Amino acid sequence: MRCLFCNKYDTDVVETRTSEESSVVRRRRECSECLRRFTTYERVEQLPIMVVKRDGRHERFDRNKLLQGILKSTEKTKINLEVAEDIVSKVETSLKQEDTNEVDSQRIGVLVADHLKKIDKVAYIRFASVFRRFVDVEEFTQELRAIA
Repeated sequence: MRCLFCNKYDTDVVETRTSEESSVVRRRRECSECLRRFTTYERVEQLPIMVVKRDGRHERFDRNKLLQGILKSTEKTKINLEVAEDIVSKVETSLKQEDTNEVDSQRIGVLVADHLKKIDKVAYIRFASVFRRFVDVEEFTQELRAIA
């Protein structure tokens, strides 16, 4: 690793720490030439998750977009930002563990809906009504009966 200060290639790792999820390694380094210290972060490079939309378009997976959708369906419920972010993290982890980097948008919706159903049924129904595109009251009523 090249020193940030003097550009010499001879640096030593002084300390190594892993993040809570063990996905990032933090290293404190010291240059053997100028003796200054700096920090580097190491993470596994992964292929981006591509979402296949209903109309066939491909779009890069966007955590923030998913979070905003969840927050919209959870307004005025017991689900706060921290819980919503946890759902997004769990969904993203599930997607990364699959054998492909392409995932259908419906699959993401099902994963989110499953988490919401366990936590708050009102938030689940709100999310499902958008995600499943209920076209009439009967579909909506059937879904309510299913979770009651």
